[in-house]
Amino acid sequence: MDQNTPPEEFTGDLELDKPETEAAGMSAIVASFEHVLRGTNVSRGWKALANLNQKDGFDCPSCAWPDPDGKRSPIAEYCESGAKAVADEVMTKHTASPVLFQRYSVAELIEKSDLWLGQQGRLTQPLVLRPGATHYVPIDWSEAFDLIADQLNALESPDEAIFYTSGRASNEAAFVYQLFVKMFGTNNLPDCSNMCHESTTVALTDTLGLGKATVTYEDYETADVVMIMGQNPGTTAPRMLTPMEEMKRKGGKIIAVNPLHEAGLLAFKYPQSPRDMLFGGEKLADVFLQVRINSDLALLKAMCKLLIAEEKKAAMAGEPGKVLDLHFIEQYTSGYESFVKSLDHFDLNELAAQCGLTVEQIQQAVDLFKYTPKLIICWAMGLTQHKNGVATISEVINLLLLKGSIGIKGGGASPIRGHSNVQGDRTMGVWEKTKPELLEALERVFQFKPPRENGYDAVASVKAMHEGKGKVFFGLGGNFTMAMSDTNFTAEGLRKCRLTVHVSTKLNRSHLIHGETALILPCLGRTDHDIQASGPQFISCESTTGVVAQSHGILDPVSPYLKSEVAIICELAKATLGEKSTVDWDSLVADYDRIRDLIAQTIKGFDNYNQKVRQPGGFYLPNDPRDRVFKNTSDGKAHFTVNAPTPHELQSDELLLMTIRSHDQFNTTVYKNADRYRGVHNERRVVFMHPDDIASLGLQEKQAVDLHSRYDGETRTAHRFIVVPYDIPRGCTAAYFPETNVLVPIDQMAEKSHTPISKSIVVKVTPTQV
Repeated sequence: MDQNTPPEEFTGDLELDKPETEAAGMSAIVASFEHVLRGTNVSRGWKALANLNQKDGFDCPSCAWPDPDGKRSPIAEYCESGAKAVADEVMTKHTASPVLFQRYSVAELIEKSDLWLGQQGRLTQPLVLRPGATHYVPIDWSEAFDLIADQLNALESPDEAIFYTSGRASNEAAFVYQLFVKMFGTNNLPDCSNMCHESTTVALTDTLGLGKATVTYEDYETADVVMIMGQNPGTTAPRMLTPMEEMKRKGGKIIAVNPLHEAGLLAFKYPQSPRDMLFGGEKLADVFLQVRINSDLALLKAMCKLLIAEEKKAAMAGEPGKVLDLHFIEQYTSGYESFVKSLDHFDLNELAAQCGLTVEQIQQAVDLFKYTPKLIICWAMGLTQHKNGVATISEVINLLLLKGSIGIKGGGASPIRGHSNVQGDRTMGVWEKTKPELLEALERVFQFKPPRENGYDAVASVKAMHEGKGKVFFGLGGNFTMAMSDTNFTAEGLRKCRLTVHVSTKLNRSHLIHGETALILPCLGRTDHDIQASGPQFISCESTTGVVAQSHGILDPVSPYLKSEVAIICELAKATLGEKSTVDWDSLVADYDRIRDLIAQTIKGFDNYNQKVRQPGGFYLPNDPRDRVFKNTSDGKAHFTVNAPTPHELQSDELLLMTIRSHDQFNTTVYKNADRYRGVHNERRVVFMHPDDIASLGLQEKQAVDLHSRYDGETRTAHRFIVVPYDIPRGCTAAYFPETNVLVPIDQMAEKSHTPISKSIVVKVTPTQV
């Protein structure tokens, strides 16, 4: 059997410290500069960091957290995670040149760790793996494009090709990508949102009419209460802690809801604040609700019941509307009566028990926001990657609608997108679901008939490859094999393809799990100068709050053979479509302003795109719910919905596992075999367990164990993990992805959204058999 997963080897020197209780501070500064200087010289590294997230600089290639609307820090408008992501791009001390691939065969490379693969540096030339070959070898760009075009045009149907997108692609690249794919004749455009925030998109679209956040950056600073659910901001979006601290200093409150006491939920030491550095950071969570995994829906429903009870008390005291915004509910919503009636079916004590909390603990949180509408609820994968992910987020909206917290300053719904421009890619039309208004605009502007049938999402794409219906896989960025659920099943599907292609900046495991023929196409990164026929180019990205801003590369690329994503896509389109295309692809590569002019003609909110994007800081896209307009719902109003909690029934020897990332990784990219905030050093293959669960299962601290999941009669196993006692609710456990993605069955996904259930996997933990 071909190797698909990272090597199941221990480092042999695991060290455990007490978990940290404060995020950022001096340790973050040291870690940031250490990572940058490990890969390049001081001058190049400093120039990159000084321009990161500045209005005339480049957009961070890591998370999608928005930049401040006004003044930005001249010292450092970035966090430790952003510095690490940039360090990987600007690396010059090592490059993954053809020499590397001469030295190592694919079979030898796949035995290396993900950390080792990433440390080889930037890819420098296009590479091909011919049928039956053991090594990647260089290939000319023109030959690579012809090879792909020949394979695509030889398919019996365009639907036999799958075009995946990670969140890193710019607006300009995403637009020409989806245009090419639709002109080719398919809507098979799965993306990384399928694996993460698809539940958010479905829930918000159904309830509010738009699958995006309703808040701005400034709303965070002016909120009275922020409730952070299923998110670890200290690792996934550290810059979010800056407005959180500002809000706290103004008297605001924070409710943290999470199975783990994460450092970024407890306190924040702002590295640029002398007061914080000298006297300690700001305490963040005023109330911490340590819920059991996937009990958030029960918690939210309990909060709604308590709010209804508080409103009844206020009404009896002659103050109706003191707790609930009755005017907002009457004027802007539908389904309120049915929702309130449905709450009678749930017992408050039973809901609290599902969460592992008391009613009093939940009441303590409700007391913080019961008299104010300035409530923001933010969330991430801890809510989306469950079978009931859509229902849980719909319940978030129920709570906000009760308070009238949608469409006001300091209040709203705030999904925290995990990858820069993942939201922008969707706005540009990268989605397997067709939007009639976009298709009509494309037909009008480009004079062709786009396909109308929905394409494959990520799960359906893997199944299609397995069944022989997907014969060509093209990945625009990302690490699809490691990001996707059911690792072995996914890898088997990719290996059945005739051709796999990856547009990448660095080497990753997906390049080594390949089809009959495989290509690696190296591209420019965010930090790189992009010089085309008309001169230097810039790209643009959309933040999680809907701000579109320009991004300028500022460094010389590590290789003269790199092409921009825009150039790669346009040249492939020209080679594939030939005279069938009505587009002058060369002109688009020559001047990206021409792409933005086409975007302005086809996508709502981008009129005068070239003018608006040149404004310092960019511009906000239209957001109807932010203005209390819900015209895209079925009845033109925001929807209350009825959702029922579905508690997990576990056997005495079963635990509920959530996959998590370490502090020293971004998505599937591993920066270091450590997790500083959780006190884990020199090892990634660990499983966090409650001490009582360790004892009841007859295990010991630091014992080697295997993790098993069993669904539909099939057992999946992740081998060799080390038991680490941790403060996590009984019956719950956690381990890092992508190592544990092998446990997530391809068919186990969220209802309606098809997001893999990576945060609630039923497992058994047994001693490793030597």
